[in-house]
Amino acid sequence: MAGATDLRGMIEQEALGQFAIKPLIPIKLGGYDLSFTNSALFMVVAVALATFLFTFAMRKRAVVPGRGQSLAELSYEFVYSLVKEQIGDEGKRFFPFVFSLFFFILFGNLIGLVPGFFTFTSHIIVTFGLAAVVFVLITVVALAIHGTHFFSYFLPEGVPKALAPLIVVVELISYLSRPVSLSIRLFANMMAGHTMLKVFAIFTVVLGGATFFVGGALPLAVNVALYALEFLVAMLQAYVFTILTCIYLHDAVHLH
Repeated sequence: MAGATDLRGMIEQEALGQFAIKPLIPIKLGGYDLSFTNSALFMVVAVALATFLFTFAMRKRAVVPGRGQSLAELSYEFVYSLVKEQIGDEGKRFFPFVFSLFFFILFGNLIGLVPGFFTFTSHIIVTFGLAAVVFVLITVVALAIHGTHFFSYFLPEGVPKALAPLIVVVELISYLSRPVSLSIRLFANMMAGHTMLKVFAIFTVVLGGATFFVGGALPLAVNVALYALEFLVAMLQAYVFTILTCIYLHDAVHLH
């Protein structure tokens, strides 16, 4: 009984402890805590890695591209085609934003797969901040392009007048829920995946130590499979966040 309690405590401490935000450089200003944390550090690392990748890969700009340049060009074309297909030619102006958003999330997700590193996309405050930026952008774009006609978005044509109040409320709730759904989807997937990885890692160590490494084989195999799955999830969630952003921008530009 005591052993089970200890194991449960270990799982809770280790599995959830990996998400703890720790101040690295304490900064107090006017009663506010502005400390530079491990989360902020790995955001900087994600930006630095993405910048280095494209700067280094494109330094030669060869006619016949090497591996690095090919990767950079394929990445550029992938996001560009995504923007053009989802938004249209009008979406070209938003390409820098979508491109930066995609690679910031992608590198944030992938960095967290390195043992000992921190996954800042597993925190709702980070993912909600990104989603809030997207929400403000699409609202400003819609108002700038369509003016007050933007509000017709909440009452589709052909709706009976008797149902108009209900439809407006439903459409408004749906619109306001966009940043919530965007942020929760990314945060929940990253947090759940990393929690499972940590839990099976603990099982591998505990069972392996108790059975002379024999009992740790199965959880180790599961952990390897989960790691491969989490790698795919990291890329998929960056793609999902980006394509939903493009869809929302399409609605803002075309208003339908």
